[in-house]
Amino acid sequence: MREWIMVGYQESDVRREREQQRMSNLSLAGGAILFWILMVVVAVQDYQRDGGQDWWEPVVWETSSALVVTLIFYLQSSLLFDQKLLQTPRLWFSRILRYLPLVCVSFVVLTFSLRHAVYALLERRYSHEPWLEVFFYESVKLSIFMGLFYMVIFGIRSYLFLLREKVRAERATQLFQQAQLQNLNQQLQPHFLFNALNTVSSLMYSDLKAADMALNRLADLLRHQLDSGEQTETTVAQEIALLRAYAELMQLRFVDRVALRWEIDSAALNRKVPSLCLQLLVENTFKHTVEKRSGLCTITIAVQEREGNVILSVEDDLGVLSTNSMQPQGIGLDNLRQRLALMKDVQANLHIQNRPQGGVRTEIMITAIAQNDA
Repeated sequence: MREWIMVGYQESDVRREREQQRMSNLSLAGGAILFWILMVVVAVQDYQRDGGQDWWEPVVWETSSALVVTLIFYLQSSLLFDQKLLQTPRLWFSRILRYLPLVCVSFVVLTFSLRHAVYALLERRYSHEPWLEVFFYESVKLSIFMGLFYMVIFGIRSYLFLLREKVRAERATQLFQQAQLQNLNQQLQPHFLFNALNTVSSLMYSDLKAADMALNRLADLLRHQLDSGEQTETTVAQEIALLRAYAELMQLRFVDRVALRWEIDSAALNRKVPSLCLQLLVENTFKHTVEKRSGLCTITIAVQEREGNVILSVEDDLGVLSTNSMQPQGIGLDNLRQRLALMKDVQANLHIQNRPQGGVRTEIMITAIAQNDA
């Protein structure tokens, strides 16, 4: 499946690049046609203003120049559009300018030969300045024109190249983040499975019926995990459904030592959250509080939607958070922080603090960036 997605991305990139290339070529061709039409119109107007009578003459002059210049650009196209050379402007321009003298000579010879041929077909004589003056004047004019055109081509091609590289960089970053999320998500599964199997193991020596029920709940949880595949995000509704099965499993282990309270806002059920995020918070409460206390621990699991924010919290009434900031908080919470940081189009924060009335509160706040910016 991953290979198919990667191939799909590559084919999509190729199609996009080809489409950009086609649009670029059409833009250049359209711009060239409009430019030469403008040159013909201006030449005709100047010719008539100077008292010329045969309007077709400036049309022949400009059209012959346009045809020859188009031919020259076509012959140079492999060099003009060389992506490797475009990445080194100095080399690209040096290669182009190296052929400029030959281009100038070829332009004068072909253009004026074409004009002489057209005039001869019309039984007219095409007259012009001496050849030395023609070569000098046309070479200077063509060099200026070609230089400007080369710069336009270089600018357009460089811009398109930068766009392609930007798209590729963004795609590479996106794929890398997806790979990170999948890797982090997969790290949680062994952690959860280890805790669940410990629960079943402890019940087997005290209550076989409870152990059997625990195995059934564990099977339900694993089935849910298989159904969700490699999803790194899920809805609040799916997360709560999974968490209720997990809570039943843990209550079987800690009989008469834990009470659960659920405060779920129905308005937040369709919001996206990282997979297993609430389960991880509840696991931590069982590990650091319930297992270490003999009294009844009340755990409150709450989900609220407030001003566009989704707030997920897990509270207990017996835990104590160490004030030592250097104390590690476990691979699970570090994993969750990384997953929250990699979530797309949202800002997410994780906070852990002691409650004034006793116990520990862990809270995740998720804010959609678009809503926040609005």
